Amino acid sequence: MSRSAERLRINEIFHSIQGEGTRAGQPCVFIRLTGCHLRCSYCDTEYAFYEGNWRTLSEILEEVRSYGCPFVEITGGEPLLQPAVYPLMTALVADYPTVALETSGAMTIRDVDPRIVRIVDLKTPSSGEVDRNCWENLDLLTPDDEIKFVIGDRTDYDWARDVIERHDLSKRCTVLLSPVCGRVEPGTIPVAQGHLDPQWLAEWMLADRLEARLSLQIHKMIWSPETRGV
Repeated sequence: MSRSAERLRINEIFHSIQGEGTRAGQPCVFIRLTGCHLRCSYCDTEYAFYEGNWRTLSEILEEVRSYGCPFVEITGGEPLLQPAVYPLMTALVADYPTVALETSGAMTIRDVDPRIVRIVDLKTPSSGEVDRNCWENLDLLTPDDEIKFVIGDRTDYDWARDVIERHDLSKRCTVLLSPVCGRVEPGTIPVAQGHLDPQWLAEWMLADRLEARLSLQIHKMIWSPETRGV
């Protein structure tokens, strides 16, 4: 199949600031694909489950080029559900110095080009999808990759800490812990209403001397948490 014939269902393509992880604050072009087979309790992109339009690979690459940005991230939804994401990644990594893929922990990253930064969101108990995790991914991570745990409560934290220590993840890649939150404000109420105060998470990490990085979603501090395309 020619490049022009390859198609993906795209929810949105936009130019913004990377909001989390090791590259937080950097300008980035995001390609958000439609569709996800998980229904995490704290999902903040439910609109990507179904909304989107079919676009050819050539059309996608042309729009990405229009922003003139050297950093591109493919996200979702769950981007690995669409087979044509693989030729898209190959095309992007040939032209851009940094290409990242954000994927759930529920699909294997075995066939993802090793030049891609793999950001694996391993599902914690409060997500409701912890049983869907693909555990072989932990052995596939490299120092260029990142693994993220979204923490909704103390049970999530204890679970994540045990996984990090049992699999020696801090020696394998960058480990990120991110609180479930919208706009981050002092004294934010706990997960019973959809938030975890980041101060609590920071204090838990410090008390345990955990080798991990606290990751806050700075795009939700800049814009309203409900704003799309940022």
